Amino acid sequence: MLETCSKEERWAGVEEIIERWLQARQALIVEFCAVSGVHQYTPNTPRSKLRLQKFSQLLVDYVSVGHFEVYYQLIREAEEFRDGSDQLGKALLPLISESTEDALSFNDNYATADCDKITPGLSENLSKLGETMVSRFDIEDQLIDALHNAHAEQVA
Repeated sequence: MLETCSKEERWAGVEEIIERWLQARQALIVEFCAVSGVHQYTPNTPRSKLRLQKFSQLLVDYVSVGHFEVYYQLIREAEEFRDGSDQLGKALLPLISESTEDALSFNDNYATADCDKITPGLSENLSKLGETMVSRFDIEDQLIDALHNAHAEQVA
């Protein structure tokens, strides 16, 4: 899609991809709050199970789009500007991959769990996942700043 674009068109396209992705991040955070008890999450009810499944799906979708679309486009954009920022991106990606494993593990444990299997360990696992995702979001924000936002003036 963006492979044959000019730098300016690529930057604008990546900007659009990032905006959609950050909206997905916000939806993920809202669902995380719902299942972690901020909005009176009640385990072992069909509604709670559905909410947990929705959160798990948003989580997998978010990390997948990051790996298979956003990071790739950020690195490609940085390579096109030839300012060395792509090297920072390539150094940060392994740190993000670690959190992906945690997210996928959470999904494997809870996306299809029966209601009676949800309660044991959910609170602790959500807490750990929350910490992991906060770290991931920080790294992703660094990627966006260094590989995308840093080039805004060059395409204006």
